[in-house]
Formats: sequence, C-alpha cells, structure tokens
Amino acid sequence: MLRRSRARIHDSDAKYNATSLVLAADLAGSFIFAVEGALSAIAGNLDLLGIAVLSFATALCGGMVRDLLIGAVPPNAIRDWRYCAVAFAAAGLTFLLWPFVEHVPKPIIIGLDAAGLSLFAVAGAEKALDYGIQPFIAALMGAITAAGGGTIRDVLLAHVPGVLRVDIYATAALFGSVIVVLGRALRLPPLPVAISGGLACFVLRLVAVWQNWQLPHAG
Repeated sequence: MLRRSRARIHDSDAKYNATSLVLAADLAGSFIFAVEGALSAIAGNLDLLGIAVLSFATALCGGMVRDLLIGAVPPNAIRDWRYCAVAFAAAGLTFLLWPFVEHVPKPIIIGLDAAGLSLFAVAGAEKALDYGIQPFIAALMGAITAAGGGTIRDVLLAHVPGVLRVDIYATAALFGSVIVVLGRALRLPPLPVAISGGLACFVLRLVAVWQNWQLPHAG
C-alpha cells in the first residue's frame, strides 16, 4: 500500500513538473516571438494595432494550431490570460522602446529567434506527448508550434513564409522535437530531456546561420 501511494505521488509530481515545464517554455517562447512579430510589424510600417496583431499571431498562432490538432480545446492562448498578456506586453514594450530596440545587433536578434524556436519546439512536442499523440506526430507538432506563428506572420505581411526559404529553421525545430520524443520514449527525466532537445535545436539553428547551411534545392 505504501509503495502504491509513493508511486502515485511520484507520477503526480512528474506530471506536474511536465506541465510546469511546458507552460514555462510556452510563455518564454511567446514573449520572444511576440517581440519578433512587433519588429516585423514596425519594419512593415504598421500602426500600433498592426503591431499588436502581428505580435499575437507570431507568438501564439503556432501553439493554437497545435492545440486544435491534438484536441486541446479551447487552445491555451484563449483559455489562459497569461498568453495574451505576454504577447501584448511584448508588443507594447517593443513599441515604446523602439529607439533602443532598433539598435540591437543582428546576431542578438538571431540568437533570440533561435531561443524562441527551441522553447516552442520543446513545448510543442511535450504537450503533444502529454495528450497521447504518437511519437512521430508529436515531433511534427513541435515543429508546427515553433514555425507556425512565423508562417502566419509572413502571410499577413504578404511575404513568402520564411520557413519555406530560410536556411535550416523548421528542420532545427524538428530535430529538437525528435530528441524530446526519444527521451520520453526512453523514460528519461523530463527536465534533462527538455534541455537537451532545446539545446540541440538552438545549436543547430545558430550553426546553420553561421555556416549558411541549406537544405537541397531542385535543379
């Protein structure tokens, strides 16, 4: 009886830790991508409303698509006020601090983008697995979470989505997601698995930019 009680407590703690990990990664990634959305809106000469809309889309639409596909409805971005608050706060800060933000070196922007990509890839794969999605699709959900918001942002700006033309991007997110899925399949501790998947995505993305790696093209 005591062993069963301890096992239940252990399972409950593990589930709570996994949920907290997904939430933390989701919110951190949302803030980073919301800032990116705001920067894209400012570069496109949009007004304050346009900045807010693009921040929301970039930060949250990838996660919303993931939630709809795995049956987590209503999506967290609608159910939990913290997601909208983070997105709009990032938009407001970027707007107010634009004179300082515009002078941020490009390598820092690329690093932040890679960090957001990593956080969303981990959060997307973890949540899909928590909802019982089979491993291969869970890895795809991680990539969709990471790249979906940026794709919708580009469509709203009438650009060819970056995920279709940028050097290793969604591929890096998929790589990180696969590591998370494999770690969970091997029943490894959630936190080290998440960190490993995130670091793998982050490093691959930065190295791809540095070395100008490209996926094969036809012709």
